Amino acid sequence: QVQLVESGGGLVQAGGSLRLSCAASGRTFSTRTIGWFRQAPGKEREFVAAIIWSGDTTYYADSVKGRFAISRDNAKNTVYLQMNSLKPEDTAVYYCAASSPGVVTRDVSRYNYWGQGTQVTVSS
Repeated sequence: QVQLVESGGGLVQAGGSLRLSCAASGRTFSTRTIGWFRQAPGKEREFVAAIIWSGDTTYYADSVKGRFAISRDNAKNTVYLQMNSLKPEDTAVYYCAASSPGVVTRDVSRYNYWGQGTQVTVSS
């Protein structure tokens, strides 16, 4: 079992930055890919970024590439999402999620554990 808790969301002006954190419990955290997803009102949940268990490899949606950076600290059981140059279209609830051990994927349906989400609002 893995429990995930997101934090760090808030209201920011366009061009600003936020850093989201995803704190996890569970001994298998270091064996799982952790992904960040977001869901805006009336839209489907979409992939934002992911990082494999070792932290060596990361993946990004084209819409955030070059602006967002995902990282992890397995000693702290925490994954971070640094978001820079934020745009109004980045406004959404952001969720972190954990895959099954050893799975690398962008597919939302293959993530087994989810946090409660944190709201990010970017004003123009």
